[in-house]
Amino acid sequence: MTTSRLFAGTPYPYRLNSLNMFRLILAGLVLFAHAWYIAGQGTGPSIQGENLGGWAVAGFFVLSGFLITRSRLRTKPGEFLLHRIARIFPAFIVILFVTAFVFAPIAQLVEQGSLEGFLTTGPTPFQYVWGNIALAINNYDIGVTLSSAPYPGAWNGSLWTLYYEFLCYIVVWLLGGLAVFRRSPVFVGACFVFSVAVYAVIGLAGRLGLDPSFALFARLLPYFLGGSLIYFIVEKYGMNRVFALLSLLAAVVLIAFVPRWGGQASAPFLAYGLLYLSSVITQPRWIAKNDVSYGFYIYAWPIQQLAVLFGAATLGMPAYIAITVVLTLGAAWLSWVLVERPMMGLARGTSAQLRPRSLVTQAEPRDV
Repeated sequence: MTTSRLFAGTPYPYRLNSLNMFRLILAGLVLFAHAWYIAGQGTGPSIQGENLGGWAVAGFFVLSGFLITRSRLRTKPGEFLLHRIARIFPAFIVILFVTAFVFAPIAQLVEQGSLEGFLTTGPTPFQYVWGNIALAINNYDIGVTLSSAPYPGAWNGSLWTLYYEFLCYIVVWLLGGLAVFRRSPVFVGACFVFSVAVYAVIGLAGRLGLDPSFALFARLLPYFLGGSLIYFIVEKYGMNRVFALLSLLAAVVLIAFVPRWGGQASAPFLAYGLLYLSSVITQPRWIAKNDVSYGFYIYAWPIQQLAVLFGAATLGMPAYIAITVVLTLGAAWLSWVLVERPMMGLARGTSAQLRPRSLVTQAEPRDV
Protein backbone atom coordinates (compact mmCIF):
# COMPACT_ATOMS: atom_id res chain seq x y z
CA MET A 1 0.00 0.00 0.00
CA THR A 2 1.43 3.36 -1.02
CA THR A 3 1.78 6.20 1.46
CA SER A 4 -0.64 8.39 -0.48
CA ARG A 5 -3.28 5.64 -0.38
CA LEU A 6 -2.66 4.99 3.31
CA PHE A 7 -3.45 8.59 4.18
CA ALA A 8 -6.15 9.16 1.57
CA GLY A 9 -9.52 10.34 2.84
CA THR A 10 -13.00 9.18 1.94
CA PRO A 11 -16.16 11.33 2.10
CA TYR A 12 -18.20 11.01 5.27
CA PRO A 13 -21.38 8.97 4.61
CA TYR A 14 -23.98 11.42 5.90
CA ARG A 15 -26.92 9.17 5.07
CA LEU A 16 -25.33 5.79 5.79
CA ASN A 17 -23.74 6.10 9.22
CA SER A 18 -24.46 4.91 12.74
CA LEU A 19 -24.72 8.29 14.48
CA ASN A 20 -28.18 7.40 15.80
CA MET A 21 -26.68 4.40 17.57
CA PHE A 22 -23.69 6.31 18.90
CA ARG A 23 -25.90 9.04 20.31
CA LEU A 24 -28.15 6.42 21.89
CA ILE A 25 -25.09 4.80 23.48
CA LEU A 26 -24.07 8.20 24.85
CA ALA A 27 -27.58 8.71 26.25
CA GLY A 28 -27.34 5.26 27.81
CA LEU A 29 -24.07 6.24 29.47
CA VAL A 30 -25.81 9.26 30.96
CA LEU A 31 -28.53 6.99 32.38
CA PHE A 32 -25.88 4.63 33.75
CA ALA A 33 -23.96 7.47 35.39
CA HIS A 34 -27.05 9.02 36.95
CA ALA A 35 -28.32 5.66 38.22
CA TRP A 36 -25.80 5.61 41.08
CA TYR A 37 -26.78 9.05 42.35
CA ILE A 38 -30.53 8.49 41.98
CA ALA A 39 -30.44 5.10 43.68
CA GLY A 40 -28.30 6.44 46.52
CA GLN A 41 -25.37 4.19 45.65
CA GLY A 42 -22.57 6.75 45.51
CA THR A 43 -21.16 8.45 42.44
CA GLY A 44 -20.38 5.50 40.20
CA PRO A 45 -17.39 5.17 37.84
CA SER A 46 -15.51 8.29 36.78
CA ILE A 47 -12.63 9.35 34.55
CA GLN A 48 -10.38 12.20 35.67
CA GLY A 49 -12.91 13.18 38.31
CA GLU A 50 -15.79 13.38 35.81
CA ASN A 51 -18.52 10.75 35.85
CA LEU A 52 -19.31 8.87 32.66
CA GLY A 53 -22.37 11.03 32.10
CA GLY A 54 -20.22 14.13 31.85
CA TRP A 55 -18.03 12.51 29.22
CA ALA A 56 -21.11 11.32 27.35
CA VAL A 57 -22.39 14.91 27.25
CA ALA A 58 -19.01 15.92 25.79
CA GLY A 59 -19.55 13.29 23.10
CA PHE A 60 -23.00 14.70 22.39
CA PHE A 61 -21.59 18.19 21.98
CA VAL A 62 -18.77 17.24 19.60
CA LEU A 63 -21.17 15.32 17.36
CA SER A 64 -23.71 18.12 17.56
CA GLY A 65 -21.06 20.69 16.63
CA PHE A 66 -20.26 18.69 13.51
CA LEU A 67 -23.86 18.21 12.39
CA ILE A 68 -25.14 21.64 13.35
CA THR A 69 -22.34 23.37 11.46
CA ARG A 70 -23.27 21.37 8.37
CA SER A 71 -26.90 22.35 8.82
CA ARG A 72 -26.00 26.04 9.20
CA LEU A 73 -23.95 26.07 6.01
CA ARG A 74 -26.64 24.26 4.01
CA THR A 75 -29.70 26.26 5.08
CA LYS A 76 -30.87 29.85 5.25
CA PRO A 77 -30.60 31.58 8.66
CA GLY A 78 -34.33 31.49 9.33
CA GLU A 79 -34.65 27.91 8.15
CA PHE A 80 -31.77 26.89 10.39
CA LEU A 81 -33.42 28.39 13.48
CA LEU A 82 -36.75 26.80 12.59
CA HIS A 83 -35.12 23.37 12.38
CA ARG A 84 -33.25 23.85 15.64
CA ILE A 85 -36.38 24.97 17.48
CA ALA A 86 -38.38 22.08 16.04
CA ARG A 87 -35.73 19.60 17.15
CA ILE A 88 -35.34 20.80 20.72
CA PHE A 89 -38.44 22.54 22.01
CA PRO A 90 -41.50 20.36 21.27
CA ALA A 91 -40.20 17.23 23.02
CA PHE A 92 -38.72 19.38 25.78
CA ILE A 93 -42.05 21.07 26.47
CA VAL A 94 -43.83 17.71 26.44
CA ILE A 95 -41.45 16.21 29.02
CA LEU A 96 -42.06 19.22 31.26
CA PHE A 97 -45.82 18.63 31.13
CA VAL A 98 -45.51 14.85 31.47
CA THR A 99 -43.25 15.26 34.49
CA ALA A 100 -45.48 17.86 36.12
CA PHE A 101 -48.86 16.25 35.49
CA VAL A 102 -48.15 12.52 35.12
CA PHE A 103 -44.93 11.54 36.87
CA ALA A 104 -45.17 13.93 39.81
CA PRO A 105 -48.77 13.00 40.78
CA ILE A 106 -47.81 9.32 40.67
CA ALA A 107 -44.85 10.06 42.92
CA GLN A 108 -47.00 11.94 45.43
CA LEU A 109 -49.53 9.11 45.54
CA VAL A 110 -46.75 6.62 46.22
CA GLU A 111 -45.05 8.79 48.85
CA GLN A 112 -47.99 10.58 50.51
CA GLY A 113 -50.96 8.38 49.70
CA SER A 114 -53.01 11.28 48.32
CA LEU A 115 -52.86 14.27 46.00
CA GLU A 116 -53.79 16.77 48.69
CA GLY A 117 -52.04 20.08 48.06
CA PHE A 118 -50.42 18.85 44.85
CA LEU A 119 -51.56 21.78 42.72
CA THR A 120 -50.91 24.44 45.35
CA THR A 121 -47.73 23.42 47.19
CA GLY A 122 -44.75 25.25 45.77
CA PRO A 123 -43.04 24.87 43.53
CA THR A 124 -46.36 23.89 41.95
CA PRO A 125 -46.49 21.81 38.76
CA PHE A 126 -47.44 24.99 36.91
CA GLN A 127 -44.37 26.76 38.29
CA TYR A 128 -42.24 23.80 37.22
CA VAL A 129 -43.44 24.04 33.62
CA TRP A 130 -43.43 27.83 33.33
CA GLY A 131 -40.13 28.31 35.15
CA ASN A 132 -38.33 25.89 32.84
CA ILE A 133 -40.09 26.42 29.53
CA ALA A 134 -37.36 28.69 28.10
CA LEU A 135 -34.74 25.88 28.47
CA ALA A 136 -32.93 27.51 31.40
CA ILE A 137 -33.82 25.21 34.29
CA ASN A 138 -34.98 27.20 37.32
CA ASN A 139 -37.06 24.56 39.12
CA TYR A 140 -35.99 20.98 39.66
CA ASP A 141 -38.61 20.07 42.27
CA ILE A 142 -42.39 19.93 42.35
CA GLY A 143 -44.10 20.41 45.71
CA VAL A 144 -43.22 17.68 48.20
CA THR A 145 -42.70 14.99 45.56
CA LEU A 146 -39.50 12.94 45.70
CA SER A 147 -38.97 14.03 49.31
CA SER A 148 -38.36 10.42 50.31
CA ALA A 149 -36.11 9.57 47.35
CA PRO A 150 -32.37 8.96 47.88
CA TYR A 151 -31.77 11.90 45.53
CA PRO A 152 -34.62 14.13 46.74
CA GLY A 153 -36.41 16.95 44.99
CA ALA A 154 -34.84 16.68 41.53
CA TRP A 155 -37.16 15.64 38.73
CA ASN A 156 -34.75 15.97 35.85
CA GLY A 157 -31.04 16.56 36.30
CA SER A 158 -30.33 16.10 32.59
CA LEU A 159 -32.28 18.97 31.06
CA TRP A 160 -29.84 21.71 32.08
CA THR A 161 -27.48 20.88 29.19
CA LEU A 162 -30.12 21.73 26.57
CA TYR A 163 -29.93 25.43 27.37
CA TYR A 164 -26.20 25.45 26.68
CA GLU A 165 -26.59 23.35 23.56
CA PHE A 166 -29.07 25.86 22.20
CA LEU A 167 -26.64 28.67 23.03
CA CYS A 168 -24.08 26.80 20.93
CA TYR A 169 -26.63 26.70 18.10
CA ILE A 170 -26.92 30.47 18.36
CA VAL A 171 -23.13 30.84 18.25
CA VAL A 172 -22.92 28.83 15.03
CA TRP A 173 -25.96 30.65 13.64
CA LEU A 174 -24.14 33.96 14.14
CA LEU A 175 -20.77 32.69 12.90
CA GLY A 176 -22.46 31.24 9.84
CA GLY A 177 -23.25 34.75 8.66
CA LEU A 178 -19.54 35.54 8.36
CA ALA A 179 -17.80 34.81 5.07
CA VAL A 180 -14.57 34.04 6.93
CA PHE A 181 -16.35 31.26 8.84
CA ARG A 182 -17.54 29.61 5.64
CA ARG A 183 -14.25 29.73 3.73
CA SER A 184 -11.90 27.50 5.70
CA PRO A 185 -11.29 25.81 9.04
CA VAL A 186 -8.82 28.50 10.12
CA PHE A 187 -11.35 30.88 11.65
CA VAL A 188 -13.36 28.24 13.49
CA GLY A 189 -10.05 26.70 14.60
CA ALA A 190 -9.07 30.03 16.13
CA CYS A 191 -12.48 30.22 17.83
CA PHE A 192 -11.95 26.74 19.23
CA VAL A 193 -8.48 27.56 20.59
CA PHE A 194 -9.84 30.75 22.15
CA SER A 195 -12.68 28.85 23.81
CA VAL A 196 -10.24 26.34 25.31
CA ALA A 197 -8.06 29.19 26.56
CA VAL A 198 -11.08 30.82 28.21
CA TYR A 199 -11.96 27.58 29.98
CA ALA A 200 -8.34 27.09 31.03
CA VAL A 201 -8.55 30.33 33.05
CA ILE A 202 -12.18 29.93 34.08
CA GLY A 203 -11.19 30.45 37.69
CA LEU A 204 -11.08 34.17 36.90
CA ALA A 205 -14.78 34.21 36.00
CA GLY A 206 -15.95 34.64 39.58
CA ARG A 207 -13.53 37.50 40.17
CA LEU A 208 -14.96 39.20 37.08
CA GLY A 209 -18.48 38.89 38.41
CA LEU A 210 -19.57 36.13 36.03
CA ASP A 211 -22.00 33.60 37.48
CA PRO A 212 -21.67 29.78 37.34
CA SER A 213 -23.75 29.61 34.16
CA PHE A 214 -20.89 31.25 32.27
CA ALA A 215 -18.51 28.60 33.59
CA LEU A 216 -20.83 25.85 32.38
CA PHE A 217 -21.09 27.42 28.94
CA ALA A 218 -17.32 27.87 28.80
CA ARG A 219 -16.93 24.21 29.75
CA LEU A 220 -19.19 22.93 26.95
CA LEU A 221 -18.56 25.36 24.09
CA PRO A 222 -15.08 23.97 23.23
CA TYR A 223 -16.59 20.54 22.62
CA PHE A 224 -19.14 22.01 20.23
CA LEU A 225 -16.57 24.14 18.39
CA GLY A 226 -14.24 21.15 18.21
CA GLY A 227 -16.94 19.26 16.34
CA SER A 228 -17.55 22.31 14.15
CA LEU A 229 -13.86 22.47 13.26
CA ILE A 230 -13.85 18.81 12.26
CA TYR A 231 -16.76 19.41 9.90
CA PHE A 232 -14.54 21.68 7.79
CA ILE A 233 -11.65 19.19 7.97
CA VAL A 234 -13.82 16.26 6.93
CA GLU A 235 -15.47 18.20 4.12
CA LYS A 236 -12.08 19.12 2.68
CA TYR A 237 -10.03 16.01 3.34
CA GLY A 238 -12.51 13.24 4.09
CA MET A 239 -12.06 10.55 6.72
CA ASN A 240 -9.04 8.32 7.16
CA ARG A 241 -8.58 5.28 9.38
CA VAL A 242 -5.01 6.11 10.40
CA PHE A 243 -5.91 9.67 11.37
CA ALA A 244 -8.96 8.38 13.23
CA LEU A 245 -6.87 6.02 15.35
CA LEU A 246 -4.31 8.75 16.00
CA SER A 247 -7.12 11.14 16.92
CA LEU A 248 -8.58 8.74 19.47
CA LEU A 249 -5.09 8.21 20.91
CA ALA A 250 -4.54 11.97 21.10
CA ALA A 251 -7.88 12.40 22.87
CA VAL A 252 -6.97 9.77 25.45
CA VAL A 253 -3.55 11.35 26.06
CA LEU A 254 -4.98 14.85 26.49
CA ILE A 255 -7.72 13.66 28.84
CA ALA A 256 -5.33 11.53 30.87
CA PHE A 257 -2.38 13.92 31.16
CA VAL A 258 -3.74 17.46 30.92
CA PRO A 259 -5.59 18.37 34.12
CA ARG A 260 -8.91 20.20 34.01
CA TRP A 261 -9.02 21.39 30.39
CA GLY A 262 -7.56 18.35 28.62
CA GLY A 263 -11.04 17.14 27.72
CA GLN A 264 -11.88 20.43 26.04
CA ALA A 265 -8.58 20.40 24.13
CA SER A 266 -9.32 16.86 22.96
CA ALA A 267 -12.64 17.84 21.34
CA PRO A 268 -11.57 17.81 17.65
CA PHE A 269 -9.77 14.50 18.10
CA LEU A 270 -12.72 13.01 19.93
CA ALA A 271 -15.07 14.23 17.19
CA TYR A 272 -12.95 12.82 14.37
CA GLY A 273 -12.56 9.46 16.09
CA LEU A 274 -16.27 9.09 16.87
CA LEU A 275 -17.27 10.15 13.37
CA TYR A 276 -14.92 7.63 11.81
CA LEU A 277 -16.29 4.85 14.00
CA SER A 278 -19.81 5.86 13.03
CA SER A 279 -18.84 5.55 9.36
CA VAL A 280 -17.53 1.97 9.62
CA ILE A 281 -19.73 0.42 12.32
CA THR A 282 -23.25 -0.46 11.22
CA GLN A 283 -26.34 0.08 13.33
CA PRO A 284 -29.57 -1.92 13.62
CA ARG A 285 -32.20 -0.94 11.08
CA TRP A 286 -34.68 -0.01 13.82
CA ILE A 287 -32.24 2.51 15.31
CA ALA A 288 -31.47 3.89 11.85
CA LYS A 289 -35.18 4.62 11.35
CA ASN A 290 -35.91 5.78 14.90
CA ASP A 291 -33.64 8.48 16.31
CA VAL A 292 -34.61 7.93 19.94
CA SER A 293 -31.47 9.29 21.61
CA TYR A 294 -32.94 12.70 22.48
CA GLY A 295 -36.07 11.18 23.97
CA PHE A 296 -33.95 8.68 25.87
CA TYR A 297 -31.85 11.50 27.27
CA ILE A 298 -34.75 13.64 28.50
CA TYR A 299 -36.93 10.81 29.89
CA ALA A 300 -34.25 8.76 31.64
CA TRP A 301 -33.91 10.74 34.88
CA PRO A 302 -37.61 11.03 35.83
CA ILE A 303 -38.18 7.37 34.98
CA GLN A 304 -35.19 6.44 37.14
CA GLN A 305 -36.66 8.45 40.02
CA LEU A 306 -40.04 6.75 39.70
CA ALA A 307 -38.40 3.34 39.47
CA VAL A 308 -36.66 4.01 42.79
CA LEU A 309 -39.97 4.94 44.43
CA PHE A 310 -41.44 1.64 43.24
CA GLY A 311 -38.51 -0.29 44.73
CA ALA A 312 -36.57 -1.19 41.58
CA ALA A 313 -33.26 -0.16 43.17
CA THR A 314 -33.72 -2.78 45.90
CA LEU A 315 -33.27 -5.45 43.22
CA GLY A 316 -29.63 -4.42 42.79
CA MET A 317 -27.98 -2.00 40.40
CA PRO A 318 -27.84 -4.30 37.33
CA ALA A 319 -31.57 -5.05 37.54
CA TYR A 320 -32.44 -1.43 38.34
CA ILE A 321 -30.46 -0.13 35.38
CA ALA A 322 -31.92 -2.76 33.04
CA ILE A 323 -35.49 -1.93 34.09
CA THR A 324 -34.98 1.79 33.58
CA VAL A 325 -33.30 1.26 30.20
CA VAL A 326 -36.32 -0.68 28.94
CA LEU A 327 -38.85 1.82 30.31
CA THR A 328 -36.88 4.81 29.03
CA LEU A 329 -36.49 3.28 25.59
CA GLY A 330 -40.25 2.86 25.39
CA ALA A 331 -40.85 6.47 26.41
CA ALA A 332 -38.19 7.65 23.96
CA TRP A 333 -39.84 5.78 21.11
CA LEU A 334 -43.21 7.35 21.92
CA SER A 335 -41.56 10.77 22.01
CA TRP A 336 -39.97 10.12 18.64
CA VAL A 337 -43.15 8.84 16.98
CA LEU A 338 -45.66 11.23 18.52
CA VAL A 339 -43.65 14.43 18.93
CA GLU A 340 -40.16 14.66 17.48
CA ARG A 341 -40.58 13.10 14.04
CA PRO A 342 -43.87 14.89 13.27
CA MET A 343 -42.49 18.27 14.35
CA MET A 344 -39.29 17.80 12.35
CA GLY A 345 -41.36 16.82 9.33
CA LEU A 346 -43.51 19.90 9.81
CA ALA A 347 -40.40 22.09 9.98
CA ARG A 348 -38.99 20.59 6.78
CA GLY A 349 -42.33 21.00 5.05
CA THR A 350 -42.55 24.62 6.12
CA SER A 351 -39.01 25.24 4.91
CA ALA A 352 -39.79 23.68 1.54
CA GLN A 353 -42.83 25.93 1.10
CA LEU A 354 -40.76 29.03 1.82
CA ARG A 355 -37.98 28.18 -0.65
CA PRO A 356 -37.93 29.11 -4.32
CA ARG A 357 -39.56 26.36 -6.37
CA SER A 358 -36.26 25.49 -8.06
CA LEU A 359 -34.77 24.49 -4.70
CA VAL A 360 -37.66 22.46 -3.34
CA THR A 361 -36.71 19.39 -5.34
CA GLN A 362 -33.21 19.25 -3.87
CA ALA A 363 -32.50 16.65 -1.21
CA GLU A 364 -33.29 17.73 2.32
CA PRO A 365 -30.45 17.63 4.86
CA ARG A 366 -31.05 15.18 7.69
CA ASP A 367 -29.28 17.26 10.32
CA VAL A 368 -32.40 18.64 12.00
